[in-house]
Amino acid sequence: MGRKLTVALVAHDHRKADMVDWVIFNSDFLAEHHLVCTGTTGKLVSEALIHEGIENPDIVCMHSGPMGGDAEIAAMVVRKEIDLAVFLIDDLNPQPHEADIMMLLRQCRVHNVPIACNRYSADLMITSRLWEDDSYKPSPPLYELYVRDKE
Repeated sequence: MGRKLTVALVAHDHRKADMVDWVIFNSDFLAEHHLVCTGTTGKLVSEALIHEGIENPDIVCMHSGPMGGDAEIAAMVVRKEIDLAVFLIDDLNPQPHEADIMMLLRQCRVHNVPIACNRYSADLMITSRLWEDDSYKPSPPLYELYVRDKE
């Protein structure tokens, strides 16, 4: 792969073990890219990568989700600073910051950022050959009525 991606990793409390397991399984790929995580998820991801022998993984930790981390990552999506998001959501328990979760998911959809909400879709996304094709440029969404500046 020619370019370094910025990958957002977010996992709710009951999905953090899944995220750690997914990170270990995909550590070779993730070690080559810049990771942006919410608070505790970032700490666990960093520990997992170090345990896999990756020294000084390229990780930035935002606030925890309930303290605004989801919103911080959503803002990065809007600024086109995120290439891919993996958000392992706990669909079986209520979340006190549901509005922030929905905002992050919405901004990924609006700004055409691929977002995986389970491990299988995350595996499919990171193994796509399109990441390797420097000539591939995803078509921007056609929200003509809402776009201030045409790109």
